[in-house]
This record gives sequence, C-alpha cells and structure tokens, in this order.
Amino acid sequence: MASKKAVKEEKTIKEKVVKEKDNWDVLIYPHLTEKSMNMVELENKLVFIVNKKSNKKTIREAVESEFDVKVVWVRTEITTRGQKKAVVKISPDFSASDIASKLGMI
Repeated sequence: MASKKAVKEEKTIKEKVVKEKDNWDVLIYPHLTEKSMNMVELENKLVFIVNKKSNKKTIREAVESEFDVKVVWVRTEITTRGQKKAVVKISPDFSASDIASKLGMI
C-alpha cells in the first residue's frame, strides 16, 4: 500500500502534466475574416476557432500563457458549421495587432 506522501507526490506530478498541456490543443487556429481583422485593429480583440470541449477559463489561460498578455474577457459561440469560436478582448496595455502579426494574420 502506498504511503500518503507517495500518493500526494503522484498527484502533484499529474497536475503539472495537465498544466503543461499545449495551448494549441485549446486554440486550434486564428479566425481570419475581414470582420475579425477589423476587431484586431479597432477593438483590440482576437478571434480563434477553439476546441469544442474548452471553456472560457481554459481559453483565457491558453491565450494569456501563449502570448504573455492580460485577457479582459472571453465570449464564445458555436458557428453554423458546428465549430466553437472565441472572441478574446485583450487588455489596453497590450496590442492585439502585435499578436496578430506574430501569428501571420497581418
């Protein structure tokens, strides 16, 4: 029978593995339309197609850790194609245009 200490260590190892999950498992790809590009330039927002099983908290964490920015809010919707789309509002301290250029959107 395993000791309590060994069980606790195993649990923390599992938590680290879950936290180190790739951000691109949540964020599938950036959404490239004229409307989403206007959102980047005018409203400091990014639009992504995301994993259908992800929630707003995991989307926020993925964007913040991947791009080192502060997220104000996340809005999600299911498209007519059955994909999940997330609109992410970036803090005014950071530029969504910089992130878009890193992703090759601009």
